[in-house]
Amino acid sequence: MTTALTTGVHHVGLALPDIDAARDFFRDALDYEVVGGVPDYPAHFVSDGTSLITLWQVSDPETATPFDRKMNIGLHHLAIGVADEAALAAVFERVSAWPGVAIEFAPCPMGEGSAVRHFICYIPGGARVEFATPFG
Repeated sequence: MTTALTTGVHHVGLALPDIDAARDFFRDALDYEVVGGVPDYPAHFVSDGTSLITLWQVSDPETATPFDRKMNIGLHHLAIGVADEAALAAVFERVSAWPGVAIEFAPCPMGEGSAVRHFICYIPGGARVEFATPFG
């Protein structure tokens, strides 16, 4: 196996119509820390201590095009890892009750015979986010 020239994802940026609602979701529903921001952009930066997510405010939420995973080029979804099945259940319980969240599907195997379990939701603002247990 060759050595890759990169070391992994540095951060992911999401463009959203209401970055305050998204910040509150990550901070309060998932216990992320707000680690910075750019008020003039505007943007918030949140982290779970491993991953950094930047939340960017779209300039005109009223005319912004909602995400369509089958029609838009770019980020299909953001997948966030959880420690195990118990953690997945805890995240699902908290996230599914969060205002502005729409559950696409509840926790289930990632594929037939897969030990990986996951669920997908739309967070406040419409970004599609997956939560998944480790591979293997």
